[in-house]
Amino acid sequence: MKRIKWPLLGFAIAAAVCIGGIGIAIGERSILGILLCIVGIFVVMGFGFKTKKKMRENGEL
Repeated sequence: MKRIKWPLLGFAIAAAVCIGGIGIAIGERSILGILLCIVGIFVVMGFGFKTKKKMRENGEL
């Protein structure tokens, strides 16, 4: 069984929360909330891919 990569799991959960936040913001009709969640997704996914690349280069994946 492979070990859990906790940082990557954290990024995945954060991205899922942002996606859920978009749905909630749409329900509340909050343009600001929608935009903040979209920006949040880009930031979280960017850090996630950056971390994965660094882990791959260090042989941790």
